[in-house]
Formats: sequence, structure tokens, C-alpha cells
Amino acid sequence: MKKTIFILSITMLMSGTILVGCLSSDEKVEAARNNVNDANKEVQIANQELSQAKQDSILLFRQEAAERISMNKKSIADFKLKISKENKIQKAKNEKRLAELEKRNNLLEKSLADYKDDEKTKWSEFKIEFNNDLDELGKAFKNLTK
Repeated sequence: MKKTIFILSITMLMSGTILVGCLSSDEKVEAARNNVNDANKEVQIANQELSQAKQDSILLFRQEAAERISMNKKSIADFKLKISKENKIQKAKNEKRLAELEKRNNLLEKSLADYKDDEKTKWSEFKIEFNNDLDELGKAFKNLTK
């Protein structure tokens, strides 16, 4: 009798372990699904925040670049007044240099206005190249007065 009870209890224990193991696996699968869904939602939110941050960065950069281009235009107007008081030879030479700088400034303004944020163009590459061109133009304006 003790042997039968012992075998029966062992069998019940094993059945219970297997049953609990199966339920636990299902619960684990459901928990994993929930985790994946939560992670996907977090990724979507992060992508939206990243997109918004990129748009804010583009807007801020455009405003700063527009200010610098506007300052260049003011410098051009100032140099035109200064050049008008020079002798003919110097005036012609400086007007030619100034016209070239004005053309470069207008091209930068146009490229900034024409920039479209799509996946084909890289914002960071455009920004670096644009800043370099704008810095070179600023140096050229400083050299014009020397």
C-alpha cells in the first residue's frame, strides 16, 4: 500500500511539474509578446521624437544661415558704398571681386531655400558643406577690405 501511494504521488508530482512547465511556457510567450509590443511602441515614439528633433534642427539651422546671409548682403551694400568712392582702376577691380562674392552668397541662399529633407540627401552632410561654404564666403568678405 505504501508503495502504491508512493508511486501515485510521484506520478502526480511529475504530472503537476509538466503541467506547470507548459503553463509557464505559455505565460512566457505571452510576456515576450507583450514586451515586443511595448518595445515596438517605444521605437515608434523614439522615431517620432527623432524626426521632430531633426525638423527642429533644420528650422534652427535655416534661421541661423539666413541671418548670416543677410549679414553678408549688408556687407555687400557697405562695400558698394565704400567702393564708389575709390579711383576707377581700384573701383573696377573691387567691383569684380564683390560681384563674385555676391554671386556666391546668392547661390548659398538658393541652395538653402531649395534643400528638401528626403532620405536621399543627408542633412548632416549638407549642413557641414553649407557651413564650410558660408565660412569661406565670410573670410572672403574680410579679405576684400584688406
